[in-house]
Amino acid sequence: MRLFRQLLSDLRGATAIEYGLIAAIMSVALISGYGAFTGALMGTFNTVGTEVTNAGK
Repeated sequence: MRLFRQLLSDLRGATAIEYGLIAAIMSVALISGYGAFTGALMGTFNTVGTEVTNAGK
């Protein structure tokens, strides 16, 4: 019973879990932001490529 009480009062595990959750949330945000940025960048390059092609005709 004493071991169980010690485990409940130990906050180091809770801190590690909190840091893990923060890292997971940041990862999801970075991955979704990368996807949005990549799509916008590809659209810009396609527009520039089309304009350059049309200007040369």
